[in-house]
Amino acid sequence: MRWCEAVKYSEVVARSNDEVAALLQEYADLISITGGDAFRARVYEKAARAVGGHHADVSALDLKGLQEIANVGKSIAQKVLEYFDTGSVSAVEELRAKIPAGVRRLTAIPTLGPKKALTVYEELGISSVEELAEAIQQERLRDLKGFGPKTEENILHGIELLQSSGGRVQLDVAMGLAEDVVGALTEVPGCERCAYAGSLRRVRETIGDIDILAASTKPAPLMRAFTRLPYVTEVIGTGEKKTSVRTTKGLNVDLRVVPPDSWGAALQYFTGSKAHNIRTRERAVHHKLKLSEYGLFDVETGEKIVSETEEEVYARLGLPWIPPTLREDRGEIEAGLRDELPDLVAESDLRGDLHTHTDLTDGLAPLEEMAEAAAARGYAYYAITDHAPDMAMQRMTDERMLAQRARVRELDGTYPTRGRRGGLRLLHGTELNIGPDGEVDWPDDFLAGFDLCVASVHSHFNQTRDALTRRLVRACENPYVNIIGHPTTRILGKRPGIDADLDAVFAACARTGTALEINAHPDRLDLRDEDILRARRHGVRFAVNSDAHAVPHLGNMRYGIGTAQRGWLTPADVINTWPERRLRTFLRKGRS
Repeated sequence: MRWCEAVKYSEVVARSNDEVAALLQEYADLISITGGDAFRARVYEKAARAVGGHHADVSALDLKGLQEIANVGKSIAQKVLEYFDTGSVSAVEELRAKIPAGVRRLTAIPTLGPKKALTVYEELGISSVEELAEAIQQERLRDLKGFGPKTEENILHGIELLQSSGGRVQLDVAMGLAEDVVGALTEVPGCERCAYAGSLRRVRETIGDIDILAASTKPAPLMRAFTRLPYVTEVIGTGEKKTSVRTTKGLNVDLRVVPPDSWGAALQYFTGSKAHNIRTRERAVHHKLKLSEYGLFDVETGEKIVSETEEEVYARLGLPWIPPTLREDRGEIEAGLRDELPDLVAESDLRGDLHTHTDLTDGLAPLEEMAEAAAARGYAYYAITDHAPDMAMQRMTDERMLAQRARVRELDGTYPTRGRRGGLRLLHGTELNIGPDGEVDWPDDFLAGFDLCVASVHSHFNQTRDALTRRLVRACENPYVNIIGHPTTRILGKRPGIDADLDAVFAACARTGTALEINAHPDRLDLRDEDILRARRHGVRFAVNSDAHAVPHLGNMRYGIGTAQRGWLTPADVINTWPERRLRTFLRKGRS
């Protein structure tokens, strides 16, 4: 049994890039809210995206180096340097001061733009999410210019999305912070072991707070070091065994220190889930034992039986070790008792990435840089799938796509990789747009020239359930569509999945030999784990793809693999773990 425990690796973009990107995006929003020049706001949006996707740590760059990043001019570069020198940017602070706090609170609603937020504040005096919801119920927004029943419906939906998130953050944000904490505490003298637990270790798609577990006979130095970490803004409570803090990321982090000989029991207990732990405690009672975070004890004598490793705890309960991603009480206990737990897919099983973009459309890096980075990851094959012409903003033409294909063929096999003796195999593909009736961008004779085609829904999300279902099924039935990309179109915290009959779509995928994507971007994680479990029962195959638009995005595969594991997938279920010959047979989709 293998479990892809999350570890740091060099490809993950420096977090300073994310901080700068967030600051530049905020400045763009502030310009819009204050009625500034729309073109200037767009410049900062583009710069934010470019910095967030830059392959190197921007904090190490000088003025000239920053200006070499696409869409970063001298003025923006100077603001970035000011941020690293002083911790703030005066221009941003000036605009922040001009905007009431209530307006900024309203802009957190996903479907409410900054200009509309300013309008409801100035016209109706609304400065909170609760006041806005009440005003919509009273139909008070309908008299405002640019508002109407449909606008109200969209804003209410955005409020529901905001409230449903409950302060939870995306997986990559929590993972980055947790890895920083674990790394820092591991260096403290007397720390024998340290790891994150809880929903993060189970790779839930969003995280409410972070649980850190450490083993030591001297907890005091660990507690002191924990409270002094640079991103800690408040110590909520501290004690000998547990300390809780609030951080700059808006996340609470709990540190628990246990004796080294209780490590396994504590890690099992604090990893959860609650439902899984109830089942393991039931197993303990069945064996006349008591299970707690301190160990597995004999009920009659109070003697500690085992506690040092998770494997020992599970074995004493008559179970194999159960990977954290399966611990949700979805049948893993029963499967363990039958010795039928799946041999879960791991990141090391991946032979390639089948959905990526370059700067030919909306990516940030040229083909050559993306291919070189894929080879460095040890892939055997790698697909370039830039957008097709129906997404007009991408300005794709037949000529541009054919020119890219010629370049792909020229570079094929020229990048050394440990994954393939003859160099990285480059596949030329495209991401087609699934239109309102299920049609795709190019005719069959043009599609026949691609090695593979990903097809995705990018618009018309509010069609009826029947129409959306027919649309996806028709795309599956296209003999040149190999993968349905981000199948439900959801964006976590911003846009829900489309209302389609997914079981009908899953059946169509299985019938036509069309794979479903598990989009690894932490904004999407689409399909979600519950849908993967259902699709798998239909006999569907899957592709775990990064949907990378920049070199650092290739590292998001770890989140897609975690989601695939939560869906109980094995390497046999995932087409981009297969050897190239088997993959190409699948991609032919029965065509002669």
